[in-house]
Amino acid sequence: MALHYFNPGKRVISAVMGISFFSVLAFSLLIINWPQGNPYSSIKVQIPKGSSVSDVGRILKEKQIISNERVFRIAVWTLGYEKRLPAGSYSLNGARSNYQIIRQLVHGAPNLKRLTVLEGWNIKNIAAEVEKILGTDANDFSDLCNDRSLLKKWNIAHDSFEGFLFPDTYYFLENENPKKILETMVKEYQKFMTDELRNRARELGLKETEVITLASIIEGEALYDEERPIISGVYHNRLLKRMKLQADPTIQFIIDDGPRRLLNKDLKIESPYNTYLNKGLPPGPINNPGKESIIAALFPNENEYLFFVARGDGFHKFSKTKKEHLKAKKKFQKIRRQVLQNAKTTK
Repeated sequence: MALHYFNPGKRVISAVMGISFFSVLAFSLLIINWPQGNPYSSIKVQIPKGSSVSDVGRILKEKQIISNERVFRIAVWTLGYEKRLPAGSYSLNGARSNYQIIRQLVHGAPNLKRLTVLEGWNIKNIAAEVEKILGTDANDFSDLCNDRSLLKKWNIAHDSFEGFLFPDTYYFLENENPKKILETMVKEYQKFMTDELRNRARELGLKETEVITLASIIEGEALYDEERPIISGVYHNRLLKRMKLQADPTIQFIIDDGPRRLLNKDLKIESPYNTYLNKGLPPGPINNPGKESIIAALFPNENEYLFFVARGDGFHKFSKTKKEHLKAKKKFQKIRRQVLQNAKTTK
């Protein structure tokens, strides 16, 4: 018969361990659910990139979202989120306790900024808007647009991303990485430029960059979508006849103080982009064209027009001969003089 000896020490140790466990658990729950006295039902908070737990605590304290930084930091570590507090702009809704605040920071969707890139904007325009809306440095974005390694990565056969930043409405975090912004726009371009469209370019005997270059000129000329294919037809006709394109948007691209009314001296500026001096397409796009202009460049209207001039109402007068064109041009100049005269009279 085996003898069992009572060992009170083991029970004491077990009891102590149990008490300790429940004490730690109770303390952890207390810390995690600690009320921080956030007086706001809803408040926005910005967490910069690279912020530590201490940085986040300081930001929340400055905004009076929390009253005790130390308790907040302990709660973050207790929950195991010390490396998971993401950067971004967040809205905290009814977040009173440590748990509610931390949970909304970790699992809540960050506030995104809306960035709209308009058809016909160039890199300079886009960079300025990126800085204005997102706070991302315009120079950093512009520099990336000339990054050769990125151009190679995206198979862009040009010396910059001019023309390949697809106009659209995007949503980004505040102070978003400029590389992510750029690559998101290029992805949209690549998504739009299907194999079918690339095959169409080959049918026309044009390289992809040449299509986008022509589309950018069309974008600079046309105000209304219905005219884009007609304008495209004019330029295709002139290219076939080896005529100079004489496209005003290419001159606007090379002057420093544009856009403005062009002068005769502007047409004489020495530049490979000056289509009044050089035959054929310029070396690359002059802006970032939208889908309607790209489609127009690939599917021009079949016509016999070689010239066009503004009518003064956003549309153009198209002509087959130089004589017709000069007549239409003279008519437009008369309208312009009348508008200027009326403007002076009403002052």
